[in-house]
Amino acid sequence: MLITTTPTIEGHPISTYFGIVSGEVISGIDFIKDFTASISNIFGGRSGSYENELIQAREAALSEMSKRAQQLGANAVVGVDIDYEVLGSNNGMLMVTATGTAVLVR
Repeated sequence: MLITTTPTIEGHPISTYFGIVSGEVISGIDFIKDFTASISNIFGGRSGSYENELIQAREAALSEMSKRAQQLGANAVVGVDIDYEVLGSNNGMLMVTATGTAVLVR
């Protein structure tokens, strides 16, 4: 499955448009990740626990989007956009959404 943020794939003309597909992931951020992130914030540096959570959520959203495109008969998704949101009363949930257009390319 080809996945791209561009509206076309060079050298691969689009023969069929199947429509918009998306993948959504909502994951919780736990106390341990909050604690280790606060330590990184105090001493400087990057928060590996949050970065890993973002990477896993993004990959899961892209995978879900890809599966939905395959179910429609697509072999590519173009114009992909990835959005991140924080949810919950204490901002303890992370939502990642991947959206694009499922297409059939030659």
